[in-house]
Amino acid sequence: VAMAATRSVMRAVRVFEFGGPEVLKLQSDVLIPVPKENQVLIKVHACGVNPVETYIRSGSYARKPALPYTPGSDVAGVIEGVGEHVTAFKKGDRVFTLETLSGGYAEYAVAAANRVFPLPDKLDFRQGAAIGVPYFTAYRALFQKGRAKAGESVLVHGASGGVGIAACQIARACGLKVLGTAGTEEGMNVILRNGAHQAFNHRDPNYTERIKACTGPAGVDIIIEMLSNVNLDADLQLLSCAGRVMVVGCRGRIEINPRDTMSKESSIIGVSLFLATEEERRECATAVLDGIEAGWLKPVVGLEYPLEEVAKAHEDIICSSGARGKMVLLL
Repeated sequence: VAMAATRSVMRAVRVFEFGGPEVLKLQSDVLIPVPKENQVLIKVHACGVNPVETYIRSGSYARKPALPYTPGSDVAGVIEGVGEHVTAFKKGDRVFTLETLSGGYAEYAVAAANRVFPLPDKLDFRQGAAIGVPYFTAYRALFQKGRAKAGESVLVHGASGGVGIAACQIARACGLKVLGTAGTEEGMNVILRNGAHQAFNHRDPNYTERIKACTGPAGVDIIIEMLSNVNLDADLQLLSCAGRVMVVGCRGRIEINPRDTMSKESSIIGVSLFLATEEERRECATAVLDGIEAGWLKPVVGLEYPLEEVAKAHEDIICSSGARGKMVLLL
């Protein structure tokens, strides 16, 4: 018992070189981090997996962490310890994070106290790990950057993944007409259950025509775009006058005709949660916590993996046929 109590190492995924999923190494002798001033230590129960983590791991992303590092930002768990000056949390509190300092694919993670939020009892840890990046990103895309208003229409492209479901739930709760696309029948059903008024299968060659038939000549006001390297050109044809495409995800280059933006004075706006100000993050947090309280914010958990299968999780999030909720690692 004494040994267990003074245990100073943990299991954690480490990346020593950039590359494919195989560079994710699970180690069992990683030192448990110690929270410093204004930081907390969390015993991790679940950690979300985000597409951006695969881009960072591959070395193709603009931001490259110093090697070696542990990926993962969206953890849910229990406060294990707090650093100096932390008054908002105490040992035993259930929490979720927006980001971590030490990496979330681990049994313990350190996070700045202002990136940690209380996890209400009505949500389990798996759901807690599905809140941070997806819901904050969706809120930022819709309102902070997209200036969405009640009564407008929004098309969520790739709506059955973590950010997509978040966007559907938030947009519906805020009075927008919500259209969503998914790649499978099951995915379409998921988005209809989570706020979309109508769902379209983006594997159907005529799906953009079906969307046009639905919106009429007016077009759609906002598009939340997860795969802009495939869809951006077609998106510009679907927009209303002064419509905007919010670029949330991209996996490569695409050629467009800028004249398509002139004819409707439409906008293409990039979205990056990493660039949010402290004030913007607080606004996102307030909206998210209010949504949980009100009951309309209900994270949908998709595929679950033990920490040992982290490489498969990274492979599946990029290559699977269609998402059905947020992918999580369980500890």
